[in-house]
Amino acid sequence: MAEMMNPALEGATLLFPQGSFITAYAYTGVEDEIKAYQTSAWIGTALMTSPIYDVYGPDAVKLMGQVCTNDFTTLGMNGIRHAVMCNEKGQILTDGVVIRIGEDRYRTYWLDPVISYYVNTSDLDVHGENMSGKEYFIQIDGEKSLEILENAFQANLHDIKFGRHRIQEVNGKQVRIIRLGMSGNLAYEIHGDMADYAEIYNLVWAAGEKLGARKLGLQAYNMFNHTEAGFPNINLHYPLPWLETSEKMTEYMRTVPQLSMFNLNRRLLGSVGDDLQARFVTPYDVGWDFLIKYNHDFIGKEALLEMSKKPQKKCVTLEWNAKDVAEVFATMLSPGEEPCEDITKPSALEYYFCVREFGFEYRADKVLAADKEIGITSGKIISYTYNSMISLAFISAEYAKEGTELEILWGTPGTRQMKVRAKVARFPYNQDYIRNEKRDVSDIPVFER
Repeated sequence: MAEMMNPALEGATLLFPQGSFITAYAYTGVEDEIKAYQTSAWIGTALMTSPIYDVYGPDAVKLMGQVCTNDFTTLGMNGIRHAVMCNEKGQILTDGVVIRIGEDRYRTYWLDPVISYYVNTSDLDVHGENMSGKEYFIQIDGEKSLEILENAFQANLHDIKFGRHRIQEVNGKQVRIIRLGMSGNLAYEIHGDMADYAEIYNLVWAAGEKLGARKLGLQAYNMFNHTEAGFPNINLHYPLPWLETSEKMTEYMRTVPQLSMFNLNRRLLGSVGDDLQARFVTPYDVGWDFLIKYNHDFIGKEALLEMSKKPQKKCVTLEWNAKDVAEVFATMLSPGEEPCEDITKPSALEYYFCVREFGFEYRADKVLAADKEIGITSGKIISYTYNSMISLAFISAEYAKEGTELEILWGTPGTRQMKVRAKVARFPYNQDYIRNEKRDVSDIPVFER
């Protein structure tokens, strides 16, 4: 009953259980919801279930540096870090956002349960606190996101730069606003005490509705934002080696199944098959090598240093050939012919349920250049914005030039497989919109009381 008081559920046409929290899976449909960032904004709460974990104590900054590729010694009270955690092989264990909220206290998003594993096994003077469920998490992405927030909060927020955050008082409530998002263009996150969630959400939605915003469900948020905007994402574009790194980490992950379910229960689809090592990625594969700071010792440093000495894979957008996609689909409608796996789903994102099990499906297909395997592709979507089928791919750098013709081998081993032509397209695919980090908001009207 308490869940039904969540104002974000109003207008939802499909709900989705995420642990004890109910999320809006869809409102008006992916095509309508996702396009809103272009002309107005979308407002979503898909990340309300984000694992939130505080690391604190005299050695907090030391631990963060040991387990992340980032340098935290210069992180101020209004900055953020896009933190990346790797294992000794240099494979990404997780990534997320870290903000400093006290002298020796760091709040992390999406780093748990990996970060809590390290806190619990560390000899340093450091402690952890699970803050999940205690803080709301509202996202607003799109060209009018700043105007909507300023009208909602009756305040001038132009001073918040990309990758920065500050507290804004709204009706006597403390609201933290972070300039960050996943649509690729101007976007913000809104955080605060869960007790204030309904009031703050209603203010944001009322202002957004007047300016043409749409509510965004979990279905539209996941693959559609990240693939179109060129943000490869954990648990969407690739699984994480939580069970393949060490026996101790595996044991720990099994004690927190609700947090670990994306990797405890995995189904591997696509022509890559059950080769997990081919699916795991490094910061170089996904284009995050700029987040590696070699000025300190951290887990995976030696492996990443070796990678830095030679060309690595590069993340690109692949645009799938429409005629070849149609031929694959045609096998599903041809009597007497063995059908291929369904290629027409709006996205490759799939959960699976049964009476005793809940899990996640990861699809990855081989990318070929003249029958030579050069990498993998994942995150396939139908881009309704651009009327095309696209995916992200992690391929050998020599083939990453825009316009390069390649092939995708479609089909999980044991099913019928067919080749689909694809070409390396612009990256990010929606680069016709000014990126958040480059957006000058001075041309946006300032809210005036």
